[in-house]
Amino acid sequence: MAGFYDNLSPEDVTTLDRLARLLIELRESREALLSRYEVNNEETLLRKILSGELAEHPAYEDYLGTRVVHTTREAIRAGLREYMLRIK
Repeated sequence: MAGFYDNLSPEDVTTLDRLARLLIELRESREALLSRYEVNNEETLLRKILSGELAEHPAYEDYLGTRVVHTTREAIRAGLREYMLRIK
């Protein structure tokens, strides 16, 4: 991305960097929760809980955690998109 940051203020660069890092951390957190149960998504995790294949505790708490992480990531991505449009 040569030149992407050239016209941005140092504050904007710092903000973008922090948001990008946070998105990565949240993605990795979600993946770690799901990998405990060898699933790739929340729907499969919930299905395994409801079928009895997985014990409800702590799997359901982890399912809720993945939903919170997903919702948080989506909110940050939307905010980042708006931020990028403002500073363009």
